[in-house]
Amino acid sequence: MISALALSPSLDVTYEVEELDGIQRPLSVHKVAGGKALNAARAAACLGARVAAVAVLGGGAGHDVAAGARADGVDLHVVPGEPTRSCVSVFSRADGRLTEIYERAVPVSVSAASAAVDAAVRLARTRPGWWLVSGGLPDSVSRGLVGEIVRRLRGAGVRVAVDTHGEPLHAAVAAAPDLVKVNRAEAAELVGGDAPVPDLLAAVRERTGGLVVITDGADGSWATDGDRVLRATLTGHTGGFPVGSGDSFLGGLLVALDRGDDLAAALALATAAGTANAQGPGAAVLDADLARRLAGQVTVSG
Repeated sequence: MISALALSPSLDVTYEVEELDGIQRPLSVHKVAGGKALNAARAAACLGARVAAVAVLGGGAGHDVAAGARADGVDLHVVPGEPTRSCVSVFSRADGRLTEIYERAVPVSVSAASAAVDAAVRLARTRPGWWLVSGGLPDSVSRGLVGEIVRRLRGAGVRVAVDTHGEPLHAAVAAAPDLVKVNRAEAAELVGGDAPVPDLLAAVRERTGGLVVITDGADGSWATDGDRVLRATLTGHTGGFPVGSGDSFLGGLLVALDRGDDLAAALALATAAGTANAQGPGAAVLDADLARRLAGQVTVSG
């Protein structure tokens, strides 16, 4: 089973227009329960996992997020909070450009954040498997909260995957999560300087003792379990809708690990899920059959 804690969710809206100029009537509109944690949860559900999430939501957008997540197969537990934000992406068919407008994370009160973490820990005691803690934190909560979340969830007997950045990432790593998934820039910031990806993997692994995965854009992704270093690449497939690809990657990775696949197979499905996401509009809205076919085309070396 896979579960998620979402402290900064959003209503994600993607518009397709003829061109990004003047008044436009959207050619299509896609709305999903967003924010990185719920995106990854949706991708995992799409790929067949049993998925639950705890999210702080409020207002009309929060209602829409809750309805969307449940429609996508996520068993959602809502903690009431301030009105949920919206994030908008606009895709121009004329030139293939994507414009993204993201509202800042809505402030979450100390009491709401505490209630959400408590709810997640209670749920974790009845849901073995992987929990994901993904995305940034609202400015209103302590930068060290992610570290507390990792410790408490691990104390409840589950494995914890983290995908964040900056100070929350430092706090999370200090709490030794079972999996850290970051991009190359985030890894470099964590260890204090850029280096070849295998060196970054080793440096992060030394801090956590767990699985480490680093994505590197078009150059693919890398992973280590301490015994080996793997690299995954998929050539010949691009897409115009990259929003949510990193979250889909994480969702696919956890689906494979949760069902007992080895790291190489998990890296292949993760890569395929991220690529499948980019083929159409809507963050972490992907064709599961396409993802499974693409997984067979991923090259994993090491």
